[in-house]
Amino acid sequence: GFSFWRRWATLSRNKTAKLGENVMKFYNQKVCVITGAASGIGRACALALASYGAKTVITDIRKDMLDETTELIKNAGGAVDAHILDAADRDGVYELAAHVEKTHGGADFVLNNAGVAMGAPVDELGIDDFNWLMDIDFWGVVYGTQAFLPHMRAKNNGRIANISSVFGLFSVPEQAAYNAAKFAVLGFTDAARHDLANTNIKVTTIHPGGINTNIVRHARLGQGPDAEAQRQEAIVKFEKFTMTQPDKAARIILKGVAKGKPRILVGPDAVYMDIIRRLFPSNYLRFMPFPRLDDK
Repeated sequence: GFSFWRRWATLSRNKTAKLGENVMKFYNQKVCVITGAASGIGRACALALASYGAKTVITDIRKDMLDETTELIKNAGGAVDAHILDAADRDGVYELAAHVEKTHGGADFVLNNAGVAMGAPVDELGIDDFNWLMDIDFWGVVYGTQAFLPHMRAKNNGRIANISSVFGLFSVPEQAAYNAAKFAVLGFTDAARHDLANTNIKVTTIHPGGINTNIVRHARLGQGPDAEAQRQEAIVKFEKFTMTQPDKAARIILKGVAKGKPRILVGPDAVYMDIIRRLFPSNYLRFMPFPRLDDK
């Protein structure tokens, strides 16, 4: 009995090692574009891709943090091309795509990751804040997909991965804008996947659960006098809710993308929540204890 389990463990380790090798080979020398690479999932994916031998093209609007990502990649011996870019700037995204085509021969993989958050009940949701979030979280994904798709069409090969959220699978209080954007990402990405079904271009929707990132630190949480106190409280609550570190999330994402998966759930909480919302399509919130971003 013991020898059987020892053999099984050895086979399992070998299989995991081989899978890791295959993932590294898949990305080696590939031109990989990552938006929102200054921190969190974006930075973790950029660092992992560089370690796999990819040529990384990274973007963000926060120069100081993007510079940190650039230095981390360079210090590890990786190849990096960094650009300050607002994902909501359509012209800027298309200019980046032209640069990538001219300089690197086109993109092989695009990860549309840039995103922001905000918390407000529907009746307090300002249209300017709503548009700000949609411009980044949804239109940024559309621009990133359409700008780089011609590179992949020319080669009839490539990967496009768009970050939705578990909040793109079900809705929660005080997240009307974020839910709307993330549901839209799912709908858009699934439609793109169907449009490209007869090609070698694979399209993936990614649904992270609670990942320990800076998204709440940069969220908009209302304009009242206690807004900053609410933010600090939300950060504490969010950190309790997170179950997965960005580097682990990056490994899950990059393995799934390499395999051409149409959908990736990131973290055990994402898997749990997906099951619950299927079993209880109307009253799933009873089984999902998570914090609001804007608790009063």
